[in-house]
Amino acid sequence: MTDIPTRRLVLAGVDGSLSAEHAVRWAALEAARRQVPLLLFHACYVPPTMPYVPVSLPRSYGDAVVEQGRAWLDDAERVAVRAAPTVAVRKDLRTGQAADHLIRESASAGLVVLGSRGLGGFSGMLVGSTAVALAAHGHCPVVVVRGRTPDDPPPETGPVVVGVDGSPDGDAAVEFGFEAAASRGAPLHAVHTWNDLSMSDTWSVAPLGLDYDRIAEDERRMLAERLSGWQHKYPDVRLVQHTIKERPARGLLARAEGAQLIVVGSRGLGGFRGMLVGSTSQALLHHSKCPVAVVRPDRAVLAS
Repeated sequence: MTDIPTRRLVLAGVDGSLSAEHAVRWAALEAARRQVPLLLFHACYVPPTMPYVPVSLPRSYGDAVVEQGRAWLDDAERVAVRAAPTVAVRKDLRTGQAADHLIRESASAGLVVLGSRGLGGFSGMLVGSTAVALAAHGHCPVVVVRGRTPDDPPPETGPVVVGVDGSPDGDAAVEFGFEAAASRGAPLHAVHTWNDLSMSDTWSVAPLGLDYDRIAEDERRMLAERLSGWQHKYPDVRLVQHTIKERPARGLLARAEGAQLIVVGSRGLGGFRGMLVGSTSQALLHHSKCPVAVVRPDRAVLAS
């Protein structure tokens, strides 16, 4: 690893929600593992037209929103310092749309960490719009912190699970997954799924009487070959390989029961042109019971 990417800071979005508080704590611990600063970021949205009130107010609506944002950042700083006292913490307050600012800031960050749902989320939403936007458009890896329920803290024990599909995004996810497992002293479960639909790249029409046992053995051999170089680079990581005849999201969620982190590429081999985040990544963002890291091949940044 080079010094440039590993020295990039960890950026955590703050919005006063319990979900964001969990994300700040997770981000502080990750910054401590990477030995980089933590930047706490909040964007205040001040509408161009002030809301009508029948009485005069002692301060403007915009001033109140900014003051509230500062208070949320101060609270988040206290959470971060309790979690990781040695980490240098900085705060940044902007006005505007949070997703727009965070996407721009992600270009100079090593990792962006968000809660799964902020204060603006509707009760039926499983993941917030800002998290979805960052997963689709962020310039660096994005972690959406989730627990078993929207209000539960994320798990801190268990294996790291990574999806392996042979795509450039998948290869970047594998690299991120190995480093995440190494920095945590956790086992890495590498999951490769295949099914009849995934064979369409090889067969225009699936022949009758396929030997599924032989196909499964070929898939296991392919997975082992793809991971052998990484296992050599990270000999201390205990690697467990899973080859499953299942759809990717279902297979990953099944193997991620009890995991502390799932790592996937932003778009795998099954992604359609124009899709910025694949269906598997989207499904995990909505249904995972642990944090989900979405990694891109062009800006994959590893933990130090």
